Amino acid sequence: MVSTRHHPTDFPPPPKTPSPSPVHTNNNNNKWVHTPSTAITLWLVLSVPLVLWDAAYVLLRPHSMPGHSLHSPLWTPYALYGTIDYIYGWPAFNARNGFTAAQTVLNLVESAGYVYYLAVVYCHGTSLTANGRGGGQRRPRKGVRWFLQETKVVAGRRGAGALLVAYSASVMTVGKTVLYWLNEVFSGFENIGHNDLWTLVFFWIIPNGLWIVFPGYNVYLLGAEIVAALEDSAPRQRGGRSKSS
Repeated sequence: MVSTRHHPTDFPPPPKTPSPSPVHTNNNNNKWVHTPSTAITLWLVLSVPLVLWDAAYVLLRPHSMPGHSLHSPLWTPYALYGTIDYIYGWPAFNARNGFTAAQTVLNLVESAGYVYYLAVVYCHGTSLTANGRGGGQRRPRKGVRWFLQETKVVAGRRGAGALLVAYSASVMTVGKTVLYWLNEVFSGFENIGHNDLWTLVFFWIIPNGLWIVFPGYNVYLLGAEIVAALEDSAPRQRGGRSKSS
């Protein structure tokens, strides 16, 4: 008699593949965070009031100009600067040159973005402190020293939004300042060509160049953070969901 082999009918189930954990969780330690740069924060704290002061002078002309009621003492330095850069002086105003006021309106848009960024960092920033081997977070005791010196993060969508706003405003600042320079180049230096070299360097090139150097550094630093975040993120499907969700 030929017997058939007996096979067990119940096989052990295959091992379950663990499902991947999401990249972002509700845990603050695992959520994406933006780390504000001390250099960027300090620059914005110093530059925004100067831009607002400059904007007030431009938009209040002629009352803020020499010989008028609002000029002294708040805008006294423009009595000199208006003779160095005519775009801020009487020649451009009498010619009804609209470039000065137009770039000032854009200055206010940029400043609004910077103020929003600083407010988010101050109100929602969380200090970092060592906590064993890993990092931990603690409730900050906020103030000027904390705001300008201490390492802090802004987590999640709020931090991402503030980062995007600061990056966009910095791009605007660089582009507008370069346009300001190119306006002089292509007009034959109509507003500044009357100055000697040293006056031009110390009263026009260096002061205006600061609004290219520092915002340009902002663009580089914030842009690198955006690129790094995009490299680590999952692609998004139509409808706003990522493939990992």
